[in-house]
Amino acid sequence: CIAPEVLKEKLKSEKKIIIIDVRSVDEYTEKHIPAAVNIPLPLLEKEIMHFSKENFYITACGKGGGRSAEAAELIVMSGYVSTWLCNGTFGWFE
Repeated sequence: CIAPEVLKEKLKSEKKIIIIDVRSVDEYTEKHIPAAVNIPLPLLEKEIMHFSKENFYITACGKGGGRSAEAAELIVMSGYVSTWLCNGTFGWFE
């Protein structure tokens, strides 16, 4: 996984990082990382075909390591570069 502090620094200089919040729409609406797009985990497999090989995908859930780790693994198995956000969305705001 990638630490929130490291990701924040990378976002300042790298344009091809996409943060995907894999939580439900309700969870995303309640609080999310400003740059994150919401693709709930059950819909991710269908959406992967729209991804670009040029991007680096960071997945996020609430605490990090559950749904986000599963999502990152799915993205990698589909041929893209991905990891998940350590400590998730909650850790981002600490």
